[in-house]
Amino acid sequence: MVITWGEPRRLGVPDAEARLRFAAERQEAGGGPGRRLLVVDGEPAFELSAWCGTCAFLFSRLETATQTLSSAGVQEQLAGTLDDPDAGGVIDAFGALLPAGEYLPVLLRIEPRPVVPGKEGDYFSGEQVATWGLDDFWGLPQYPHTPYYRTFETAVDASAHLYEFVVPMVPPTWNDRRRVDEYAELMARGTVPTAVAVSTLDVCEPASARSADHYRHWGLTHFLLDGHHKLEAAATTGRPVQLLSLLALGEGLAGAEDHARLPTLRTRPRSARTNGM
Repeated sequence: MVITWGEPRRLGVPDAEARLRFAAERQEAGGGPGRRLLVVDGEPAFELSAWCGTCAFLFSRLETATQTLSSAGVQEQLAGTLDDPDAGGVIDAFGALLPAGEYLPVLLRIEPRPVVPGKEGDYFSGEQVATWGLDDFWGLPQYPHTPYYRTFETAVDASAHLYEFVVPMVPPTWNDRRRVDEYAELMARGTVPTAVAVSTLDVCEPASARSADHYRHWGLTHFLLDGHHKLEAAATTGRPVQLLSLLALGEGLAGAEDHARLPTLRTRPRSARTNGM
């Protein structure tokens, strides 16, 4: 459910001051482009989809991903339902953690479903394998090295499908059990707390048409800045949570026309992909 879909705005601080930034590894001499990375506190935290746009969609947690991000000054507003994303300076507070750029503030109400890689519901060993097949070298599906949450999916058109993910900076097993239980109790009394994420849209399609189920995958990925305990509580109790997404318009593998279609797509009825749809 979309609560508010804002207008693009300039947020962030210079790269040297940003706790989170998007980066590219240096290109090896004579080689191809380096990896796309999400960097937190100067350490690579996630590898992202390859630049080519024909490789499989990806978010993969790296060994140096050990930090979560939050803004202490707005915790009271986020403990409950956030009716206005601009209320109390929430957007500006989290914008100060990000690199300068164009961001689209979006306030959603989601019902997260927990996923463990390789288990039931895993996108990487399900829908992605049907389109790209197994990794040519390992003979295995792509592996994100983290549990994650699935929230929404729908058809873009006859040849494309949108998948939405919420990705914790650290695994739910690192969460404080007491805080998760506190949020579960709040939710049982009707409270709908708010989490915050920085998000990207990657549109990927295999170069070859030989796959069993060829179509474009739109991956809308929300990397959690704040709300790890809230997401786990919502996922384990089957209750909704709000998500304030700051969609980084200049950092994904998508064009302006793709971003412009998101408001309509995100308000469509949810529909799962079936082979040959």
